[in-house]
Order: sequence, then structure tokens, then C-alpha cells
Amino acid sequence: MESNWHNQLASCEELVPVIGNLLRVKQVELNIYGASLSGLSAIEILKAHRYARHVLGQELEAARTLRLAKGITEIELHDADIDAARLLEVLGSNFSVEQVQEALGYVPGRNSKSKDVVLYGFGRIGRLVARILLSQSGQHSGLKLRAIVVRNGSANDLIKRASLLRRDSVHGRFDGVIKVDEANNLLIVNGSPVQVIYASSPAEVDYPKFGISDALIIDNTGIWRDEAGLEQHLKCVGVAKVLLTAPGKNPLKNIVFGINHAEILPEDKIVTAASCTTNAITPVLKVINDKYGILHGHVETVHSFTNDQNLTDNFHKGERRGRSAPMNMVIAETGAAKAVAKALPELAGRLSGNAIRVPTPNVSLAILNLQLAHDATKESVNDLLRNASIFSNLHKQIDYVDSPEVVSTDFVGSNRAGVVDGLATIAEEKNAVIYVWYDNEFGYSNQVVRVAAAMSGLERATLPAR
Repeated sequence: MESNWHNQLASCEELVPVIGNLLRVKQVELNIYGASLSGLSAIEILKAHRYARHVLGQELEAARTLRLAKGITEIELHDADIDAARLLEVLGSNFSVEQVQEALGYVPGRNSKSKDVVLYGFGRIGRLVARILLSQSGQHSGLKLRAIVVRNGSANDLIKRASLLRRDSVHGRFDGVIKVDEANNLLIVNGSPVQVIYASSPAEVDYPKFGISDALIIDNTGIWRDEAGLEQHLKCVGVAKVLLTAPGKNPLKNIVFGINHAEILPEDKIVTAASCTTNAITPVLKVINDKYGILHGHVETVHSFTNDQNLTDNFHKGERRGRSAPMNMVIAETGAAKAVAKALPELAGRLSGNAIRVPTPNVSLAILNLQLAHDATKESVNDLLRNASIFSNLHKQIDYVDSPEVVSTDFVGSNRAGVVDGLATIAEEKNAVIYVWYDNEFGYSNQVVRVAAAMSGLERATLPAR
């Protein structure tokens, strides 16, 4: 058993550079049942292979994944997400490079397009989106982070911005190299120059001056949530589209990737990525509604405190939010339940919602109390959601866990929109209660990047086809 472990680890160590090279050169991302292998250490890759025992009844052999990854480097395949575990099920024990190409069933040509991306604001979501974009940046195509726009906060503003990108109290250190060029207001991250532009409003920004054109602006300030406010970006030369990282007001499209991203049309200039809670619960609600039908439901969100609350008791224009966030549970309103209907119109008028802000810095929990049209059991609900997390087109949005020991901090860094806690599920006859954990910062930021790719026509193919 010990020798097998060492053999597995050795293969995983050899996998690390191959996985990195596939993403960087070919924009091909390997995953195991939806769990990305990119940017992981050898031990983390080994754990992903162990997870396969929940599906296959045994661990996935890392040596086979290594052989598969090396085979993919030899074929003309670009811009794709590949589930190595599902592909290896098709290929069997022994396979050739030609069989890999045949099993994929689809060989897209290289996508030569790229899209300039500008982050307007550099707060919690902005910095995490930056980390994701910079880690995914390829040599030839894709979403290119070209600039961030912020207000100048101090004489050493650039140094502080770089430090906040490099270190994070919740998410840890950024896995990359950051250099600061103060003379040119540049952050050079993993060799990619990112211009820092200081401005107090969109009208002050001259994008062509920095060689930025046809750009997608990701506005993560939350200052404007309506069409009139966000159109300020479109008035700037060099800007083509705007993505808001918050719920938007009508008539803006609120997009939950995986649910209604197909509604994004080429002519749409402004799109919103809804809220972290809406992204967490909507995929789960869709799966449940498709199977059992939802007559009515209540969503209670136990949400980590956020920047709009006070550290200590002080005046706040919002109700209760003036009380100390690290010391209190605070009842707050949430529009997430009603916002679900913007992505899933069939649930319009069927959901109510409320929120409790709690003294944790990240990871939230949504409790879905549902009245169903058809009978369900705990086992049937869990089987449905577990299978959706592995085999469905929502495998990047839904994750599933059934450990009796998990707590909120275990989900820091989850790149799924939400994680179903199977052991907490309650279901009897036509009533069901489902618990969904979500990293309201990182999980949501990954959804934002997915929407950005869809807006830019840069989605990767998912292989093998589901």
C-alpha cells in the first residue's frame, strides 16, 4: 500500500508541469469530475484522484491521467475543459494518442481571439477575479487583464494594491510573481503587465492611451446597478461591454452561469452576474424543480459579514447594519430568493427569503426549505444532486459533500457556486430542506469569470460531451 501511494505521488508530481503547460499554451484545463487540477500541488492532485473512489469505487490511477495529459499535448486540441476521469472511463486501461483524439469526439481549432478586460474597482471580488484571470491567462488567447481602475488612496497606493493582491487574510497568498513598476503605474504579474489607472469616474479614463480597445469592463464597485449608471463606461473610447458583479435593476439581464448564460446576445452591452447567493442556490433549485417541482420555498441565508457593515457600533444608513459585524448576528434582507426568478422564470412568486449576517469573514450557508409537487426522500434528493455535481452540465456550479465533520472554513477556495451538504438534507413526502454552502467570494468570482468568457465568446468546449 505504501509503494502504491508513492507511485501515485510520483505520477502527480510529474503531472504538475504538464497540467500547467496545457493551460498556458493550449488553454486546455484538466479536471476530475469537475474539480480542476490547474494550479494544484502534487498532494492536492493526488487527493482529487482519491475522490474518484466515490464514483468508481476505487481511486483513479494518476499514471493513467499522466499518460492522458501527455497524449493531449500531442494532438491539435485547444480551448477545452476536459474531464480526465470520464475520458479515462471511455478509453479503458491501454490507449493510444489516436484513441484519445477519437474519444474526445471534437477537436476545436485554436481560438485566436482575446478580450481586453479592465477591472473597475479592486476590492474583495475585484482582487479575486484578478487572481483567477491572471492564473488562466494563456500565451495566445482568452481573457486578458489589461488594467484596473481605482481612486488614488495614498502616496504609496501602488505598493499597497500589490500587497493586497499578494496576501489575503482569508484566501492566503497569491500563487504567482508580482513586480511593481511605480514609474509607469504597472503591476507585472506572472510576466503580464497590468496598468493601474487612477480615476474618480469613468469619464476620466483614457483607455486608448494604454493600448486598450474593445474592452470588457468588470465593474465590481457596486456604485451603479442600473443601466443609466453603467452606461457611463460605454461612453469611454475603447470600451465595448460592461459586466456588473452585483444584481442589476431592470431591464438588465441577471445571469447565473450554467442556468441562463445562453440568453447573453452579441448585442448585449451591459450584463450583470447577479449575487453570490443567487448563484449558489439557483442551480440547485433548477435541479430540484426539474425533478420534483417546487410549489413554494423559503431561502434563509446565513451569510458572512461584508464590507458594508461596521466593525464597531456606529451610524449606518441601513437597518441593523450599524451594529458591530464581528460581535453580532444581524438579521438582514436579501433579494436573492426573488432574483432567482430572473434566471428561472418558472419559480417567479414561489420563493421568499431572508438573511442573517454572522461573525465570520467568508463562506455562507443557504438553507432551502421547499414544498414539492412530488414525493421525495433524503436518499433520492441526495442521489439527484450528487449526480448533478458529477455528470450534468451544472457540474461547475454544484458540488456535493457528505462528510460528518465539515464546517464553513472547509469551503474557503471552492470554485463552485454552491456545495450541497448531503448529510444535512431533510426530505419526507413533499417537503425538503437542503443546505448549500458557498464561498461567497471565490466561488462567486469564478462565476463572474465564466460570464465574462460567455460575453466575450471565449467559452471553452466541455469534453467529453455530456
